[in-house]
Amino acid sequence: MAKSKAKLPRKAKSAGKSPQGTDVLERIATALERLAPRQTSRSDFSAADAYVWHPDGLRLAPVARVNRVEMSLLKGIERVRDVLVENTERFAEGLPANNALLWGARGMGKSSLVKASHAAVNAAFARNSKRGPLKLIEIHREDIQSLPELMAVIRGSDYRFIVFCDDLSFDGDDTTYKSLKAVLEGGVEGRPENVIFYATSNRRHLMSRDMMENERSTAINPGETVEEKVSLSDRFGLWLGFHRCSQDEYLAMVDGYVKHYKIPAQTDALHHDALEWATTRGSRSGRVAWQFIQDLAGRLGVALKD
Repeated sequence: MAKSKAKLPRKAKSAGKSPQGTDVLERIATALERLAPRQTSRSDFSAADAYVWHPDGLRLAPVARVNRVEMSLLKGIERVRDVLVENTERFAEGLPANNALLWGARGMGKSSLVKASHAAVNAAFARNSKRGPLKLIEIHREDIQSLPELMAVIRGSDYRFIVFCDDLSFDGDDTTYKSLKAVLEGGVEGRPENVIFYATSNRRHLMSRDMMENERSTAINPGETVEEKVSLSDRFGLWLGFHRCSQDEYLAMVDGYVKHYKIPAQTDALHHDALEWATTRGSRSGRVAWQFIQDLAGRLGVALKD
């Protein structure tokens, strides 16, 4: 009887992965990368005194030259100027200080005052202190929900930071204000000791009157719904109001710019032209005064250089 042939072992498959297997592994690796927490990049805070926050890359981009106005050129806001500068000085010295909401009329120097206060305090003493100069970080309105990530980047640094948001307001079903509430006065960690928050807005309560009325008319308990959103502005210890300027204050702004930039102009003709310019714009403000000065300097061939 013939012996049965022994079965030979099958030839081992190639050690290389099939294209299908490689594709599956790549998809798994990509999914794991998405789930993993993003690493915060360490920033070199000695590179500049001002930065812009970019949440996509969790990084702070240094600003070589800040677009700011000299403190002496800000007219008609002397009271709020002194309050904000004093608050900033206390913060720079390591003393208790409040978050500040600068609200009110358009073009009256709200954001200019924040940047001028930062520069003035640094020039006065913060730059030469043991803590070093104050750092100004601008966060855009649409990036407010990334505030916790920004706090993680700057928490624990030896520097002190002013986090600044210009033209802050909330509309409709926007719930990003909750991130700001937690950072200002709430949450487990709260606001770091080396951080203060300054914001500007045309609205005192950071939400439009129409929005507030709509909340009252449609909510089951309108009082609670409105209070939740209004409570955000309550977390700012300083409310600094900016009101429309008078004609004399407007002309003082124009005169201040003319003197600062050494623009050759006769006072009577200058005031007449400045008032006519404001009439065509339908308002008087620091922004309108600056726009008039730009037009005047262009017509006279004067370069506006500090």
